[in-house]
Amino acid sequence: MKKIGLLYGQENSFPQAFIDRVNAKNVQNISAEFVSIDKVIQGIPNEYAVILDRISQDVPFYRTWLKQAALEGTAVINNPFWWSADDKFVNNELAARTGVNVPKTALIPSRDLPVNTTDQSFRNLVYPFDWESIFAHIGFPAYMKPYNGGGWKHVYKVNSPEEFFAQHAHTGQLVMMLQEEIEYDSYYRCYCIGGKYVRVIPYDPYEAPYQRYLDKQQGDDDLEGVIIEQVANLNRYLGYDFNTVEIAVRSGIPYVIDFWNPAPEADKDTIGAENFEWVVETAANYAIERALRQLPGTDNLTWGAFMTHAVPGSQTAIVPGAKKTAAKKSATPAEKEAKPKAAAKKEPAAKKTTVKKAKAKE
Repeated sequence: MKKIGLLYGQENSFPQAFIDRVNAKNVQNISAEFVSIDKVIQGIPNEYAVILDRISQDVPFYRTWLKQAALEGTAVINNPFWWSADDKFVNNELAARTGVNVPKTALIPSRDLPVNTTDQSFRNLVYPFDWESIFAHIGFPAYMKPYNGGGWKHVYKVNSPEEFFAQHAHTGQLVMMLQEEIEYDSYYRCYCIGGKYVRVIPYDPYEAPYQRYLDKQQGDDDLEGVIIEQVANLNRYLGYDFNTVEIAVRSGIPYVIDFWNPAPEADKDTIGAENFEWVVETAANYAIERALRQLPGTDNLTWGAFMTHAVPGSQTAIVPGAKKTAAKKSATPAEKEAKPKAAAKKEPAAKKTTVKKAKAKE
């Protein structure tokens, strides 16, 4: 029997619905339950083939436990190693490489010194920072937000350098980003599961939380196909199994605004009954899919195209206690002479997006 475990925190409606949906499908040798942890000892494996992680971003203990589980062969949704390494600023750079449009963005040092540092810790940082060049590049109005935050926390709209400095003074030790404002005609929040299942939802980020998810009829049908393609490509490139992407459309051109939400909200009262049903059903099907192809003792994580291109053949076996592989026998001079030289492989051309890129601001 392969177990699918759900690791969760304060949310209520999604966890039980997910467990019930998986079990209701009656897939042979597959069951789902809430994760139970009573001890964590190095070398003692857990009992789960798949774990859907909904809380480790807030609980470091869980994050480390998930990494150990992954090393033992558990398919963790989302990959805890990549999620620990990435952030919004890095992802913005990576997103641009997939051909999508992203707002111009700058990284801002924290206003206050981090714990256990002094002025001497920042000898490589020029002071004052080159604010003039940053402001000229980004323009105003702009948004200042944490480089790794979520849930619209500590997000400020600033209309001038004076407003920027006034707000930045309240950010403490947070590392922030300053990002170009995209004055949009329409806005969408898109759930993406498995890098292939996408739900595009019209969304108003300025409404109260329970009123942000709008009726599907308020969207643009002509753009939906483009948005689905871009959202799926982006998640496959970054390696997210379960994520949301926010899209702002300006003059018919989609801009990816936010896409670092690997534990997105899934409360029925917040996202609405139809969206909730889609998330529960799709998540359940995908978790079962991952459980069926999970191979004990191997790497069952999702590694995005960004990582697999950098490290070819990342799907390596994890065999505890296995002996080291013997060194590969060197080829003889005659063998070397007979072996043809490998032709240099060319990188495939990037797929052109179906919409034109926006002209950069002066």
